[in-house]
Amino acid sequence: MRLVHLADLHLGYRQYQRLTPGGVNQREADIATTFRVAIDRIIALRPDVVVVAGDIFHSVRPTNQAILHAFLQFGRLQRQLPEAIILLVAGNHDTPRAAEMGGILQLFAQLGLNVVDREASRLSFLEKELSILAVPDVPGMIRPPLTPDPSARFNVLVIHGEVQGMLPAAAATTDRAAVEISHDELGAARWDYVAFGHYHVYREIAPNAYYSGSIDYTSANTWGELYEQRVAGIPGKGFIERDLESGRHKFHALPPTRPLLDLPPINASGLASAELDDRIRALVESVEDGIDNKVVRVTIRDVSRHVARELDHKAIREYKRRALNFQLDLLRPEATRTNVSGAPGRRPSLNEIVREKLAARPLDPDIDRTALVERAMKYLDQAEAVAPTAAVIES
Repeated sequence: MRLVHLADLHLGYRQYQRLTPGGVNQREADIATTFRVAIDRIIALRPDVVVVAGDIFHSVRPTNQAILHAFLQFGRLQRQLPEAIILLVAGNHDTPRAAEMGGILQLFAQLGLNVVDREASRLSFLEKELSILAVPDVPGMIRPPLTPDPSARFNVLVIHGEVQGMLPAAAATTDRAAVEISHDELGAARWDYVAFGHYHVYREIAPNAYYSGSIDYTSANTWGELYEQRVAGIPGKGFIERDLESGRHKFHALPPTRPLLDLPPINASGLASAELDDRIRALVESVEDGIDNKVVRVTIRDVSRHVARELDHKAIREYKRRALNFQLDLLRPEATRTNVSGAPGRRPSLNEIVREKLAARPLDPDIDRTALVERAMKYLDQAEAVAPTAAVIES
């Protein structure tokens, strides 16, 4: 009994201002391509069960184009795997703010998919001796006891939410789930497998309980995800294949549709603006195949305000033109406090303060946090053009 677990598709996700020739946001098109590739891979594996653990869409009111793409791809999956059980469970991005607002996920029940989007539900598949307890992320929902079905040979829990104490602080504050679960309530050892959604990085909670992570980079903490993956030796985004009988487990990495490059940081201490220009240019030119059409970040530490003002902004504009997005993070030298009561440290810039506050601020599920942060940064950049004070230059 082979199961495929994926989550956090975030179809309809938009970022940056670049459009395809057809007028679609380029990152939205990238995510759609990644999803199509994921469906190709799943069809080739021919599993018995496919579970999607929430956040199928990035917004509770996705565009017609995102809905159509999802309908076509899930329809293709159902046609190619007619004997497979396919289950969609709602995440916080799929759930309307008000109970009277209908969700879009029920549309996919018309394809013959199993959809759980309003309240937790236990689904029994007698022919496969399988029971699935599906728990969507719905505010105020009365959660049933998380207990397996003793009459079933295989028991699977699919849940979109946060395991208490397991998520990094940045992830726990950026995009809160309504469902929070303790290890005691989870009781992972009682299940044959637990499929989590919500956190965007592949992570083991227990030997039989995992976050599959997102299929592409769609969170407000993209660079943090890249760092965590690099430290943990995770090859990127993807989905999980699990054999419920043998416990055999495999993470299938998906090739990134759009390369994201977090280039090595530059220390600007003691450098004049012309020297720093040369360092930036050399770093950009060192990128294999160039920065064109990629998402790129360059972090420069210990750069003073006057050096930042005198940088070659024409060259920086050219980098931004070539890349899908070129982000230049300028971090000022740490200011040491003279009073003995406080610890030394760098005073955060206005950009950093605003970004942090917006990342932690609770938002309605249908508000795009990434777009909100980008708009705030754009307004700060416009203010910088009048009186240069910002510590981050980005497109």
